[in-house]
Amino acid sequence: MPPAVRRPNILLVLTDDQGLGDAGCFGSREVRTPAIDSLARDGARGTAFYANSPVCSPTRAALLTGRYPDVVGVPGVIRTHSENSWGYLDPRVPLLPVVLAEAGYRTSLVGKWHLGLEAPNLPTRRGFHRFRGFLGDMMDDYWTHRRDGRNYLREDEREVDPPGHATDLFTGWAVEEIERGAREPEPWFVYLAYNAPHVPLHPPAEWLERVRGRAPAFADSRARLVALIEHMDDGLGRVLSALRETGQEENTLVLFVSDNGGQLDVGADCGGLRSGKGDLYEGGIRVPMCARWPGHIPAGTTCGAPALTMDLFATACDAAGVRPPAGIDGVSLLPALTGAAPALPERDLFWMRREGGPPYHGREAHAVRRGPWKLLQNRPFLPLELYNLEEDPLETRDLAADRPQVVADLARALSAHLQRAGRTPWQPPA
Repeated sequence: MPPAVRRPNILLVLTDDQGLGDAGCFGSREVRTPAIDSLARDGARGTAFYANSPVCSPTRAALLTGRYPDVVGVPGVIRTHSENSWGYLDPRVPLLPVVLAEAGYRTSLVGKWHLGLEAPNLPTRRGFHRFRGFLGDMMDDYWTHRRDGRNYLREDEREVDPPGHATDLFTGWAVEEIERGAREPEPWFVYLAYNAPHVPLHPPAEWLERVRGRAPAFADSRARLVALIEHMDDGLGRVLSALRETGQEENTLVLFVSDNGGQLDVGADCGGLRSGKGDLYEGGIRVPMCARWPGHIPAGTTCGAPALTMDLFATACDAAGVRPPAGIDGVSLLPALTGAAPALPERDLFWMRREGGPPYHGREAHAVRRGPWKLLQNRPFLPLELYNLEEDPLETRDLAADRPQVVADLARALSAHLQRAGRTPWQPPA
């Protein structure tokens, strides 16, 4: 790349437990998300985009490594209690901020980390020049920022305790990073990971009143969830405005995605798909995704190629003109997003979830997709199920008994994947 051409900035926005149907541009008539909708209007929507897992930590591991999460040691949720923690991010694997920093990027993480509480798996030890956010899994209160009575808010590696709603804190810090980027010569990578709309449902009072005022029939949890999403979207709007006001909008790739499906028992909308967060049915892993890069991604378009969170690693590298590390599993979505290629390479796609307690008891659930076929075992002790997603996108007809050869072929591919992932420890060394 010629020295006079500045590499694009990259803003990667991850929401937490936002269902496919809880954004206006993905069909919602109940949730008002003008900022997310603007990304779809001015860029592209991924209409067959999947999270790498139906739960949080594995998807984040895939996002930052470009690999399947169990391959890098994160088959399940990394928690603050070691006896119920089901992953350990492999310290040997280079993360996206390392790769981009080597190409001259200034890298920042604002918001939720959820990939480790101590060295070596701290954001500033894994490639981020700056970290302002939350180390742990979830907050017990959006205002006090505690988890089980402990404060996991950090500025780099220093404990901080600022007042305010977590969404507002993260929004403000992201705006500061963007404004700082406008004053410095290097391109920047900002990973903005909101806690919202993950439970607890603690929207600011004024946002809840707005929702209740226009939709009095909503159940309390649905009203609170919608208000939490709309408050977060307003924050994203402030971040996007900062790009525009600092003259950086045209040279910034914005990627937006949720980490998994929505939590149904608090009123999430997963777009009419089967099930939601925690399950390997489509509602648990199909998520909203948008990409905007003026002059490169045509406005108002869609990308229907099945893709996974881990592909955003390769996509960011592609946009930056950086060669990704050898051995990553993800592929760049830019050719499909820009229209340079009609489709992505054909490949098998895998999902997993390891969990403790019933009904998992420390074991894994799995799924694999090949073309229209999806084979899954949604819980460790349940039988395999087979669906044709082209003919049955809502997964209503289990074809396992009718298509034994398809089951056998996909099970063989899944077994090979599990052997590969089994080479990586998913607990920290003793």
